[in-house]
Amino acid sequence: MKKALLAMHAAVLLWGFTGVLGRAISLDFPVLVWYRMWMTALIIAVIIFYRKAWRPVERKDKWTLIGVGILMAVHWVAFYGAIKFSNASVALVCLATASIFTSILDPLINRTKWYPSELLIGALTLGGVFIIYFFDAHPVANTGAHGITSTGLVLGVIAAILSAVFTVLNKRIASKYPARLMVFWEMSTGWVFISLAIVVALAMGWERWLLNPAHLRPEGAQHLQWIPQGWDWLWMLILALCCTVWAQSLALTALKKLSAFTSTLSVNLEPVYGILLAFLFFQENEELGKGFYIGVGIILSSVALQMFRMVQPKFSGGLIKEKAGID
Repeated sequence: MKKALLAMHAAVLLWGFTGVLGRAISLDFPVLVWYRMWMTALIIAVIIFYRKAWRPVERKDKWTLIGVGILMAVHWVAFYGAIKFSNASVALVCLATASIFTSILDPLINRTKWYPSELLIGALTLGGVFIIYFFDAHPVANTGAHGITSTGLVLGVIAAILSAVFTVLNKRIASKYPARLMVFWEMSTGWVFISLAIVVALAMGWERWLLNPAHLRPEGAQHLQWIPQGWDWLWMLILALCCTVWAQSLALTALKKLSAFTSTLSVNLEPVYGILLAFLFFQENEELGKGFYIGVGIILSSVALQMFRMVQPKFSGGLIKEKAGID
């Protein structure tokens, strides 16, 4: 049990590094996602074929996996966009609202029972995001450095909502297929989608919407940066191999021995680890105002209330699994 708990926290810590690496990598945020998806798909494909773990997927489930892959691609674009337009701390605190959105969206998609407590907790969570926006957010056009921007907050909330949607969809078929096989399908189809989306955006003259904010681009650069610079290759390899493939393997091993509640509680610590890492590596605490800390307190309180609700049968009907995606 102790080893399983350590493995789960190691996986969550690795997921927490995704925000720091997203800030460290200089590529424009859609290109960063493009690289992460094909590199992850390739690594997992090698593992699957080496272990002879390939198995066919039913036609109806293929469409679910394709849909999840597309949602995951857009989710990552929004997540890394939030990092580039604000910072890793903002993106991660917005991502902390995903479990709340999951509990709200699950009854809509899977036709399960509604609980008024979930709506109240969801409203509390959004209140925390609003406080961050009201006190500390400013238009991206007025900033020449990292901070809290309205663009970053909006992208962060979009990333959280999309994470909730594909988590609920993944829950439908999670027990039918090995996790690595599902991730391979999702990464592959997500990569194809984002490749086509970038081509269409370029053809339509929308390239400026795919660029990092001006202060993160080389002076005068008006086109997508496709060639990694400096340490980018190393950071992307760590992102794909350690923060995705290895972290998932640790989590899957731990899940065999941990309860759903313990697993979900551990995963909900991801934003906390990520924010602390961002403070450590980028001193992001100097970029944040009092509204951020008030909002974080409210959001983390709502997550704690959600965890309490999960272990109270009269509120939730028993434990549920909240997390079915990767970050």
